[in-house]
Amino acid sequence: MKESNLKLLIRYAVLMALTVVMTMVIHIPTIGTQGYLNLGDMVVFLAAILLGKKGGFFVGGIGSAMADLLLGYTHYAPITLIVKGLEGFIAGSLLETEVGQRKPIIATSVAGIFMAFGYFIPEIFMYGKAAIASIPGNIMQGLLGAVTSVVLYSALKKTRIFY
Repeated sequence: MKESNLKLLIRYAVLMALTVVMTMVIHIPTIGTQGYLNLGDMVVFLAAILLGKKGGFFVGGIGSAMADLLLGYTHYAPITLIVKGLEGFIAGSLLETEVGQRKPIIATSVAGIFMAFGYFIPEIFMYGKAAIASIPGNIMQGLLGAVTSVVLYSALKKTRIFY
């Protein structure tokens, strides 16, 4: 395996593990939907910023689904794999655009809002009308992840740690 491929694989693995940790450390159950609020989105967006849409997809999907499995939310793991994977992919794709380059907060916020509605669709079938209760919390979680990831990346960029 080439050294650059190994470094990339290690970055994916570290960011997936960090997604799991940040999802599990701040773990606030939500009323009405058996879900929970967390800071994992911050790492998903950081992965999208650092690794692009492919990295955002794998880190978001696998890291977040692993956290669901470890926390006992096995019924959410397949949904999370898709929704969080797409959240990272959308953020990474939008970050490749001119607007995303100039204003990364827009790219990450759009992806965070997608995540809220991405969970809402399967939750309608799981919880009926009660699924509406998850939207505000998921939007807050997505926007918190969007803001914190952009702020964290800006701070880390000044340290030249990535170059």
